[in-house]
Amino acid sequence: MARALELAALGEGAVNPNPLVGAVVVKNNKVIGEGYHKKYGGPHAEVFALEMAGEEARGADIYVTLEPCSHYGKTPPCAKKIIEMGIKRCIVASLDPNPLVSGRGIKMLQEAGIEVITGVMDKEAKELNRVFMKYISEKTSYLFLKCGITLDGKIATKTGNSKWITNELAREKVQKLRNKYMGIMVGINTVIKDDPSLTARIENGRDPYRIVIDPNLDIPLESKFVNFQDGKSIVITSENNREKEKVSELEERKVKLVYLEGTDFKISDILKKTGELGIDGILLEGGSYLISKAFEEKAIDGGEIFIAPKILGDEKAISFVKGFSVENIADGFELENVKINSYGNNVSMEFYR
Repeated sequence: MARALELAALGEGAVNPNPLVGAVVVKNNKVIGEGYHKKYGGPHAEVFALEMAGEEARGADIYVTLEPCSHYGKTPPCAKKIIEMGIKRCIVASLDPNPLVSGRGIKMLQEAGIEVITGVMDKEAKELNRVFMKYISEKTSYLFLKCGITLDGKIATKTGNSKWITNELAREKVQKLRNKYMGIMVGINTVIKDDPSLTARIENGRDPYRIVIDPNLDIPLESKFVNFQDGKSIVITSENNREKEKVSELEERKVKLVYLEGTDFKISDILKKTGELGIDGILLEGGSYLISKAFEEKAIDGGEIFIAPKILGDEKAISFVKGFSVENIADGFELENVKINSYGNNVSMEFYR
């Protein structure tokens, strides 16, 4: 199962909003087939593993990180394939989190006389598919915070200069995160000040959907965000802006507009809207207003805060969180399940709810 999980992780950034799944076929204590879900819309892990095993699959065991599907979607049901190939025993890490289908794949296998064992490395399998687990059960986007700060908690000087706080190794990890998550989200002030590309600069990577929170529709028409014209730029704005002339100009450039009531949007409402668009996970990159709001609403599912050994020492420099306060230390927001990572002379706190 550990090998199946290792394989599953290879699909990162290519299968969303599908889950990461790996499979290993074993006979007489020997691996005879293995595979993973490589691409959204493509064959599932079980298919690759079973086809590698071929006729030898008859009477073998198959280890799968997620319950084999029992329904027809973009591909035929994997449970059916397992039955047809003559597998004797199926070992599963996690059940399908979708309440509409959970347990059905297991039942199909059992009714065909296949022994099924579940829960093997279930915790590790669920951790691997955190994004999918939330998205499929709640139909809302998973939110992961990425932030680079100085040792005194700043993301920019008082003039707005922010390049570069973190080192090259940390920035390479950020590109991997941009490739991993389907969407990347920033506030309008970040676009106006920095005109970021919001792309994943990684070999054979995939650029995320670019999401800008822009209540007053201030997005500059000359910004990079507007002029990709690839259908992956999304502006979340107020219902009050529907009739503005700028709307048609943005739509002509293939920018999608999503409308919410008022101008002070709840993060939960934003994530519900992006979930409806089929975006399973979002990387929140700033600025401080959005980050602070996400912390205040307890809307962050996980994150990685990169810390550089730099001190600005200026109270007017921009803090990565601001705008709310607590009177007692015990009431502060405490990160959970923290893992410390090292990137040369930078460190990070990676955390998950």
